[in-house]
This record gives sequence, structure tokens and C-alpha cells, in this order.
Amino acid sequence: MNLPRTLRAFRHRSFRIFFLGQGVSQFGTWLQLIATSWLVYRLTGSTLWLGLAGFALQIPFLVLAPMAGVWVDRLSKRTVLRTTNSVALAQSLAMLALVASGQIQPWHLIAGNLVLGIVNAFDSPARQSFLIELVEGREDLPNAIAFQSMLMNGARFVGPMVGGAVIALGGEVWGFGLNSASYVAILAALAAVQVQPRAPESTHQGWLSQLAAGFRWAYGFLPSRSVLLLLAAVSVGTQPLQALAPFFARDVFGGTSQTLGWMIGAGGVGAVSGMLFLALRPTVRGLLTVIGWAGATAGIAVIAFAWCPWFWAALALTYVAGMGMMLTAGSINTILQTIVEDRLRARVAALYIMSFLGVSPLGALAAGWAALYVGAPAALAVGGALALCASLAYLARLPAIRREIRPVYERLGISPRADQ
Repeated sequence: MNLPRTLRAFRHRSFRIFFLGQGVSQFGTWLQLIATSWLVYRLTGSTLWLGLAGFALQIPFLVLAPMAGVWVDRLSKRTVLRTTNSVALAQSLAMLALVASGQIQPWHLIAGNLVLGIVNAFDSPARQSFLIELVEGREDLPNAIAFQSMLMNGARFVGPMVGGAVIALGGEVWGFGLNSASYVAILAALAAVQVQPRAPESTHQGWLSQLAAGFRWAYGFLPSRSVLLLLAAVSVGTQPLQALAPFFARDVFGGTSQTLGWMIGAGGVGAVSGMLFLALRPTVRGLLTVIGWAGATAGIAVIAFAWCPWFWAALALTYVAGMGMMLTAGSINTILQTIVEDRLRARVAALYIMSFLGVSPLGALAAGWAALYVGAPAALAVGGALALCASLAYLARLPAIRREIRPVYERLGISPRADQ
């Protein structure tokens, strides 16, 4: 299939099928997440409970993702994804039954988020490391990573806005019901794709040895260590913007679930804009610079949002924060997946996810707790300051990071750029 270079990942049939199925599923996931967030706040009226909901959903990434990466590297990626999505479907159906019957309690929602978080801790590294099989090699991998990230953030844009309207019109039950139906698409896509599985690493090593090998690769090399530590700081600092969004939507801007949908959706639009920028780039060269400035931009936008009294200005700031955060995360993922050895791919993807999603519940929980004492705006502003300071520290070390990674790029035949 002859396609423009910017769409080169779509020349692969399996990637097209997986992209479509995953898109439907991600849209449904965001419908359920917005329904869960709104329902928690409606039942409790507490920012602490909002923080707990975010913590339960994402803490498994921190605790389980590194071990999940070892497990995924040993198995067929498609088999792992079939299993995780089947369990996620069962979770969604259970939550749907509780909401529809009127028996739902706040602790049910926290427990449901915890189950989904455990599933995602295994699903995410499998999904990231499956891409190279879908596009049959490294050549189109950066483009596939960019479009997958764009898809997931496009769902983040559309899902909350539609979810807010659906909840306002029909209640939270529709968010859970539509999400349950959406899993059919990804399970069908996984059945339809045709891939040549990559040989897993020899399993003569024990789990701890394989886990240590992933950590040594990721944290023993200055560029990968620097970007992962920066990602963790930016994630902790900016995650409270989403976790505390129901408070700002209802108590600051006097809105409804639709207001919440618009706020989260604006961040999704920003994220899609950032990922479109990455998809249009012909090479990973130059992304190390993008990472630092994008993280700093996200931190500044979060600080400004915390004290913004105007809804439409707040939407613009949410857009900027989403774009900065996803440019940071997407650029880091693209670099890591480009330079990592195939045998370590799932483990490094898991460490990336741990740094991106695993640490973010710490920010959500801390912000929810701090908001009780100093107020949500001050708690959010502190997070933005953390992201900004970490980005400035990273930029100060950028020349050394560039020197370290240049031989790796040259060995992989990645063409040089003047800015890298």
C-alpha cells in the first residue's frame, strides 16, 4: 500500500486492524473512567476520595509493571493482550451490574479501579512491545508509536466530552454499559491480526535476573536514566490536574459532568496535537530537546490553571498542559523503543509505564490529601512547580545526554540533525 511517509505505519494490515479495534476500546474506557470519577465525587463530595480513585487505578503500574514486563517478555504478546482485555471486560460488566442495580458504593468504585489497574499493568507493556510485530520491524516503529499515542489521547479527548453528555442525559450506567460493549472490538482485532511473534529471551535466567537486566539497561545509561527520572517528576506534578478536575469543574466553575468532560477533553486535544507533531517528524533526532521544553511548558500551564478563575482560559491551559505532558511522554517512549534491544523490549516498556503512569497516583493521592488543608489550587500549583523544576534540571544536563546517545544513534543508522 502506497501511503505518505507520515502514515507509513498504516501500510501494515495488522497495524490498521489493531489500531481500529484499540480505538473503539479506548473510547469506551474513557466513558467508564469519566463515569467513575463523577460518580465517586457525587457519592462522597470529597477530593480525598477522588485522589483514592486515581491512586487505586494507577498504583499497580508502580508495584507490578516491572515484574509484568519480565512476564510479557517470556510470552506471546497477543495471548497476553487477549487475556488482559477479557479480564477488563469482566470487570466492566461487574461494575455495570452494581451501578444498574443501585447497589454501588464508593468502595466498589475504588476496588473496581484497583482491578482495572492490575490488568493494565500487564496490558500496557504488552501493547507497547506488540507494535514492532504489527509493523514488522524498527523502520516504521516510531510512526506506529506516535499514532498509537495519538489514538489513545484522541479517545481521551472524545471520550470525556461524550461521556459527560451521556452521564448528564442518561446517568453513569451508560458509561459502564458502552465500555463493556467496546471490548468486543479489541478482542475481534486481536483475533484478526496476523503477526510473526518475536522469539522471547531464553528463560534459563531467573525472574530476578531478568528483572535486574531491564533495570540495568534503563538506569545504567545516562540518557535513558535522565528521561525516565524526568518523566516520573512531570507525571507526579501534572497528574493532579486530572485527579482534581471534578473539584474545579463543580466548585470553581459551577459546572456539571459536561464541564468535567470538556476540561479533560481539552487536555486530550492538547495531547493529540503533541502526538501529531511527533508523527510528522521523520527521525527521533532532536527529541531530547523537545522533552525538556515540553515538560517545562506543562509545569507552567498547571501552575497557571491552579489560579485561573475563567473557564475558557482554564480550558486553554488544560490544552497546553496536555500537549506538554504527552510531548514529554511520547518523545521518551519513541526514543526508548527505538534504541532498546528486542529481548528487553517489554521490560523497558514496563519501566517507562512505571515512570509515566505508575508514579502518577502518588501525585494524585498527595494532591487529594493536601487539598484538604491548603486547598486544591495550592496543591495543584506545587505539582506544577515540581514538573517545571525537574525540566529545568534536565535541560541543564542536556549536552552530556546528547554526547552519550550520539554513538547509539549512529550505530542504528539514524540520520543526524543539526539540533542533536
